[in-house]
Amino acid sequence: MSRVVSLAVLLCLLVLCFTGCRTAVGTSGAANTERVETTRQEIGGADSVQTDSSDPYTADTKISEVISDSAFGAWGRLIFPVDSGYYSGDTLGDLQLTWYNNIDPNKTVEIVNYLKEHAAAGDTVFYDIYTEEEKAADPEKEDTGLFFFKGTPGEKFAVCNAGGGFAYVGAMQDSFPHALELSKLGYNAFALIYRPGAQTACEDLARAISFIFEHAQELEVDTDCYSLWGGSAGGRMAAWLGSYGPAVFGGDDLPRPGAVIMQYTGHSDYTVNDPPTFACVGENDWIANWRTMQRRLEALDAMEIPTEFHHYPGLSHGFGLGTGTAAEGWINEAVSFWEAQM
Repeated sequence: MSRVVSLAVLLCLLVLCFTGCRTAVGTSGAANTERVETTRQEIGGADSVQTDSSDPYTADTKISEVISDSAFGAWGRLIFPVDSGYYSGDTLGDLQLTWYNNIDPNKTVEIVNYLKEHAAAGDTVFYDIYTEEEKAADPEKEDTGLFFFKGTPGEKFAVCNAGGGFAYVGAMQDSFPHALELSKLGYNAFALIYRPGAQTACEDLARAISFIFEHAQELEVDTDCYSLWGGSAGGRMAAWLGSYGPAVFGGDDLPRPGAVIMQYTGHSDYTVNDPPTFACVGENDWIANWRTMQRRLEALDAMEIPTEFHHYPGLSHGFGLGTGTAAEGWINEAVSFWEAQM
């Protein structure tokens, strides 16, 4: 593909993903076919991969070393964007992601150490959501799965969805940190790695929710009043699944989430069936205007759907947990909002 065409495709993605226009992806004519039963992927033929103890990662550790670490088996490549054109930096401390700001190197290091420590301890930290047969039929499904940040056994679960303009998955800033913090509070949190594209992303989220419900006993999660989290494009995913439910996107006939937690997105679509919604955004966000988010929350509030909205001065797009910014601590407010719906 020529450079001109590539730039044109990127511009189209930006227009699709970040404008405040109403969009109805998957709401008409969506396939609702019988899903093939999923099975858990056993990495390397065993319940999990164990490695000898080694020094922890640091900010100076090369990203390539993390991806190829034997502790992660075949799924280490999914920790960072599969398309390396969307991130830069050679080390964990240098990591930068397209369209994201306020990346905290300490959190990046903490996340990869968490994953390695739990994998080495024999915990399953990655689950495949598609069967080998499904992946063979559609190779793009090879780049999907759920990272599991386990909380208290029997506690409720959340699915965190990173943004990336539906061009890539920015999990290291937009879903891994959230899932890790939720697990520290006792909740069972999953971070979804999905196929780029608004429709396929929602299909993968629907499949992930169905997988969790199907394997709830094995995963030791409570499926009542689960929550969906997302930033940017991931916020659209959470909102669409909240509005229409998993079945519309090819998942099982399951309840909508008990709460949707969304960050910095111009998503404006809504229904009378939307779940309680918490939203936050920076006032200097040039991708997702905070007033667009405010108008949507006001519309939900007018229908007596519980809402909570925060906008932070000086912050731009993709601030994640917002550590060291005006948004720091927002995740605790979001958790309190979710708990109020239980």
